[in-house]
Amino acid sequence: MGIFKSKKPTFSQKQFKITHDCLSLIFESAKSVYPREFAALLRVDDLQKDTIVELELLPGTISGDSHAIFQLHMRPFDLSLVGTIHSHPSPFAQASEADITLFRKYGSVHIIVAYPFQDGTWQAYDGQGNPIHIDVV
Repeated sequence: MGIFKSKKPTFSQKQFKITHDCLSLIFESAKSVYPREFAALLRVDDLQKDTIVELELLPGTISGDSHAIFQLHMRPFDLSLVGTIHSHPSPFAQASEADITLFRKYGSVHIIVAYPFQDGTWQAYDGQGNPIHIDVV
């Protein structure tokens, strides 16, 4: 569960889930590049369409101490890619203005995972930058 209070989905907002294995992969990936930021795209299961099951590493992504820059023109045309994940090397998973700008450009679900990259240190957002709840399955 994320660190913010869940916002109830609106009628048109899709309710996403994420597998425990995928969330564990996110934590380990963030740890592996710390203190730089980790960034990837989120992929849903082809059958269920609402469960995040994999990460897609985007060629050319730049990871720095306080930023991750996606080369979104490098993303494949793939309708199962629904959003982004990136890490914050600080203990805060709040979305910055730059994060919200990215969220508005691409995808409908986004995750920020904060140091120390474990349960309780992540938050999901919708495409407008509003905190949302994602069930771990």
